Amino acid sequence: LQESESENKLDGETASDSESKSEFGGSPPVPMSDDTPEVLNRALSNLSSRWKNWWVRGILTLAMITFFFIIIYLGPMVLMTIVMCVQIKCFHEIITIGYNVYHSYDLPWFRTLSWYFLLCVNYFFYGETVTDYFFTLVQREEPLRILSKYHRFISFALYLTGFCMFVLSLVKKHYRLQFYMFGWTHVTLLIVVTQSHLIIHNLFEGMIWFIVPISCVICNDIMAYMFGFFFGRTPLIKLSPKKTWEGFIGGFFATVLFGLLVS
Repeated sequence: LQESESENKLDGETASDSESKSEFGGSPPVPMSDDTPEVLNRALSNLSSRWKNWWVRGILTLAMITFFFIIIYLGPMVLMTIVMCVQIKCFHEIITIGYNVYHSYDLPWFRTLSWYFLLCVNYFFYGETVTDYFFTLVQREEPLRILSKYHRFISFALYLTGFCMFVLSLVKKHYRLQFYMFGWTHVTLLIVVTQSHLIIHNLFEGMIWFIVPISCVICNDIMAYMFGFFFGRTPLIKLSPKKTWEGFIGGFFATVLFGLLVS
């Protein structure tokens, strides 16, 4: 029984599946399909599920860290492209959640307007960045100089056009829902686009301002798992029963030390 319980612990988990079920009043979890590569499954077949999970996570972590260093080696332009791709993907995921509700009422233009506002916001942010960091180039080229001179006016006109399109799309008896989705789009833009723009802005100030924060996040994730795996006993939060106070505290101090050293 003790061996079975220890095998079920991950990240210092202290509650079994049956306890989690009774605690939250939900149905038993549906068994997940094993997506582990067959090569790893065969190599780790003699290990318990707990240690198998440890090795799988470790191997995948090393692979992702290696990929991270390759991206850094390729330079800032590749990093900026990846940040932009992640931004667009995150925006799409969040907007799709809203669209699933919005579409059921057959109301027009929500998805089109959402992507239009994304375009407007990116045009404003990246126009400001290009003007600041490539001022000499902008002043040398006539079309760029005109765009730079009237950049904020053009950005305002683009946004105002989108707002007018939103007003024209309003449908009686659904005003509240439409304004709710309008707010959904803008909060998504605030969270996703502003954050990605600040990351790219940091890249223009120097690669260190990208590498140090991202590597600290990676360090915290790894060390919290390590401390939780070996020393975890006290549950941290019911929302994530596998997280422990030992992992949280160990990850915190390890990240502070790592940040001081790597910077």
